[in-house]
Amino acid sequence: MRDHPLLEGMNQQQVAAITAGAGPVLVLAGPGSGKTSVLTRRIAWLIHEERIPHHRIMAVTFTNKAAGEMRTRVEALLGKPLRGMQLGTFHATCARFLRYEAESAGYRPDYVIYDSDDQVTLVKQVVKTLGMDPKRFNPRAILAKISGAKNEMILPAQYRSRDYFGEIVKQVYASYQQALHDANAMDFDDLLLNMVLLLRENDRLREYYQQRFEYVLVDEFQDTNHVQYELVKLLAAPQNNVFVVGDEDQAIYAFRGADYRNVLRFQESYADASVFLLEQNYRSTQNILDVARAVIDRNRHRTPKALHTDQGPGARANVFEAFDERYEAENVLERIQQLRMQEGLDYKDFAVMYRTNAQSRAMEQTFVNAAVPYMLVGGVGFYKRREVKDLLAYLRLVHNPDDRVSFERVINVPARGIGKKSLAAFTNWVASESLSIGEALNRIYYDDPSPLGSAAKKKFAAFAAMLSNWQEMAKVGDLLNMFDRITAETGYYLYLEAISKMPEEAVERADNVGELRGLLGYAMEYEQPLPEFLAEQSLVADVDSLKDDNDAVTLMTLHAAKGLEFPVVFITGLEAGILPHFRSFEEAGGIEEERRLFYVGVTRAKRSLHLSYAFRRALYGGTGGLAVPSEFLADLPPHLLDGSPTTLATLRRAQSIESQTQWDSPPQPLSRLQRDLQSGAVSKPNERLRKKIIPFPGVQKTADNVSGFKVGAPVSHKQFGLGKVIGVETGGIVSVLFEEHGPKKILADADGFTALDE
Repeated sequence: MRDHPLLEGMNQQQVAAITAGAGPVLVLAGPGSGKTSVLTRRIAWLIHEERIPHHRIMAVTFTNKAAGEMRTRVEALLGKPLRGMQLGTFHATCARFLRYEAESAGYRPDYVIYDSDDQVTLVKQVVKTLGMDPKRFNPRAILAKISGAKNEMILPAQYRSRDYFGEIVKQVYASYQQALHDANAMDFDDLLLNMVLLLRENDRLREYYQQRFEYVLVDEFQDTNHVQYELVKLLAAPQNNVFVVGDEDQAIYAFRGADYRNVLRFQESYADASVFLLEQNYRSTQNILDVARAVIDRNRHRTPKALHTDQGPGARANVFEAFDERYEAENVLERIQQLRMQEGLDYKDFAVMYRTNAQSRAMEQTFVNAAVPYMLVGGVGFYKRREVKDLLAYLRLVHNPDDRVSFERVINVPARGIGKKSLAAFTNWVASESLSIGEALNRIYYDDPSPLGSAAKKKFAAFAAMLSNWQEMAKVGDLLNMFDRITAETGYYLYLEAISKMPEEAVERADNVGELRGLLGYAMEYEQPLPEFLAEQSLVADVDSLKDDNDAVTLMTLHAAKGLEFPVVFITGLEAGILPHFRSFEEAGGIEEERRLFYVGVTRAKRSLHLSYAFRRALYGGTGGLAVPSEFLADLPPHLLDGSPTTLATLRRAQSIESQTQWDSPPQPLSRLQRDLQSGAVSKPNERLRKKIIPFPGVQKTADNVSGFKVGAPVSHKQFGLGKVIGVETGGIVSVLFEEHGPKKILADADGFTALDE
């Protein structure tokens, strides 16, 4: 049968999946196993061999791009256009159906679809109508809860609150839905939910759509949520000719509502389903696949896959230990240059991956300094990010209060009640009196005559007073405290929550602020004054355009890497708290999702894999404390790795990842790995740099040191103020999300750090 044109080049398991008979089919496709080819050839096989009319086939995927590529491939296989075949995203498919069935759903056919900005505007209106303060209750946070409820098919009347904020969400949810209906509008979640409700409640429509589509096919099934799963079940019944392709090991979008357990539910819903494992990989060498298996085999509730390849064993994965993120970036650059010379590779053959966008800064700066072209995927260059530009503008204004561009950027960011008229009056006064910005602020500060009204004058005077205090701190080189005063006195972290579409985005923005703070910490460490620091940052930011080269190194987060492949992959920042991320410590299943994320990164590599971690990292602000290598490294057998034997032996003795989770045993005393790291006895590389490590005072702690700090508990710190515990680590380290200073790691017995009564 393999001689058939539609089966040419396919292996035995692929052929079996493509030619499977009627009924439910589950294809568990490992990375690089040709799942897209299987799915498109399955559609072509149904049309060409099974004689299924193409308009009676529905295929859904998650992006318009993927849907377009799928249609193009099927048409190329069949050699003809397929007008009328229902192939698109879940949302586009439901939007099309609801145009015809709008009246049955209680809408007019000309209903509009609200985008995220429209939704925020509407929630703000609802909050005000209910007599609430939009500044106190973040509209985007409320929307995130409403979206989560809709994805779980929870209607306003069924919504149950667990706390005070939940009560607010419950009230807003009901009024928000009514406001949408009154405007003849749906949001993106409504498109799916309303279609499912229609199919459930309207027998006539359910029978019509079930008869219309004889076969239903779904790509990336592990990324479906509850409402999407129900939609597929309803449309596929009663014949249940449903063909789904997925891999629970590559489920990395839980933060978007995706539930990898749908793969398991499918087998429960369809006990007679045919299951095919695609285990042959056409992308990577065997050593890379073995590293990937060592990573993912620790996860529960999954189907084991014996990934194998004909690409040969290949090189062992390299593990590198760096002193800090700058040396890590320099090592990446050095290896790239070596491999280009030795193997004739282009820059575009390399990808550098990391857990958070904030980690790109060190890489960007190193590549810019070396004039190496790079391209940022799935993010904005560090120095082009809104929060970074805002705070650099504050710093420039501290250095030069006459900087008009910086002044106009931050005078009302965050909002301090200075309206356009007041700002225009100020700038007109500056121009008419031939004053500089600094001189004008100085006059207002000392209450000299000005044309401003009393209310506006008071607000400008308050800003001038803060600026004066920040300048005094800069003069004595107290840059970190100055930075913390800027973010605290302006309420900048609260502002980040207000401008972020999702809570996760606010945390990511806070990480970027922490990265900038870390740079200031380095400046203080090397006694670099503020003017030199700003000149250095401006130099890097101004040459960002270097990355607009087609032959460029790719920089990306691990979340953005899915679906891509590169000859050489670097995964950086393999440290506890980064990968796995500290937020995963308090979430059920969080560590397993982080492991899947690492697995996805590893399996992007075709020929060469490089893993690295740093002894200290300034990602969360400050000059960078002692970092602990990721426990994921301890999962990797030494025979698959190149690196210091002592390091690898020590990592294998590190405590298991379960001891880092908050739902298992309480924190344990320092592992041997942590003790060795502290004493500098891990390995010989970077010995000169290791001597520069500042001892981490009081790090040898038992579980008693952190017994007073529980995840979710309120705390107080004399410098950072009020916050909430988000993680408790071994070594007496407590991760806290402060209200005004973002995420920090604090020693449990630090002076002025106390747990508050809940």
